[in-house]
Amino acid sequence: MNEQSHAYVLGVDGGNTKTIALVVRMDGTIVGAGRGGCSDIYNAQPLTPGGDPAEAALLNIDHAVMAALGQAGITPEEIQTSLFNMAGVDWPEDIDYMREAMIERGYGREIVVQNDALGLLTAGIGTAWGVSVIIGTGGAIGARAPDGRVWHTSYWQDEVQGGSQLAANVLFAVYRSELGISPPTTLTQRVLEYFDVARVEEILHRQTGRNQPPLRDDAGLPPLLFDEADRGDAAAQAIVQAHGEGLGTFVLAAARKVGIDGMAFPLVMGGGIFRHPSSLLAQATIDQVRTTSPDVQPRYSPYEPAVCVIMSALELACGRLGEEQIACIIKTIPDHTLFMTYV
Repeated sequence: MNEQSHAYVLGVDGGNTKTIALVVRMDGTIVGAGRGGCSDIYNAQPLTPGGDPAEAALLNIDHAVMAALGQAGITPEEIQTSLFNMAGVDWPEDIDYMREAMIERGYGREIVVQNDALGLLTAGIGTAWGVSVIIGTGGAIGARAPDGRVWHTSYWQDEVQGGSQLAANVLFAVYRSELGISPPTTLTQRVLEYFDVARVEEILHRQTGRNQPPLRDDAGLPPLLFDEADRGDAAAQAIVQAHGEGLGTFVLAAARKVGIDGMAFPLVMGGGIFRHPSSLLAQATIDQVRTTSPDVQPRYSPYEPAVCVIMSALELACGRLGEEQIACIIKTIPDHTLFMTYV
């Protein structure tokens, strides 16, 4: 007991936009937090032209972890258990690579690495098993059966991703409308205002032409899409409906892979895209899942994925997660600005 009173747990949630590290005491009190950049070993920006993106990813992880440890006032030697929930650990060799790198750094006596799709599946929010759908800049779907079997979509899901794909689909719809291939859409005016340009052609020119001034980042297009879909624009509704149906088909595939399809499994949804007030994307996803799993139990994650990860990490360290520990975690969650995609 004395040893545990001086031990800490580390949870890291790494994505393509940001990496969040949290340090928690055994009683559930979060005592340290840190943030870094992209930690996807396939997609991080290399340090030098032609360099290895994995090296840059590891540096971003280090930045987040050391910031969290510094805030907690501890050293890596004091970490008992760590859970790394990472985008880009898609194949067994990726998990081995990440785990070996974390062992080399001494980030815990017990180190577990998993794909980021599994981050929302935690006993802390009553979804230790089921299927999770995380939609942020990218998209990830993971499944865990009651017997412990797991599967995640990874590259299988490339055709139905997250916010970046929705933004691209918005622009495609606007371009098609501009050419008269598709009917007029209210997305056009919203997109022109968003990029502060007068004509649709200017957007395409600045996207593709040489020596053109850069456009504003398109991360704000999905909220415009959901706004217009809620207002009844047919093009916007079609994009959202198709995306939700696509997500639903992969949810069902994930459920089949672990043997829970047809059961009343929890379907937990999280990530920045689902924070928009519109329910259209979630409902389209749920409706598709119910075509063969009518008793599915949909719910939204009340917490950021990183918070769910630290809950799972603490559960790994203690064997089970008590209500008092969960209450302490919730009480000490850092300010929301830590988790914002764009700050």
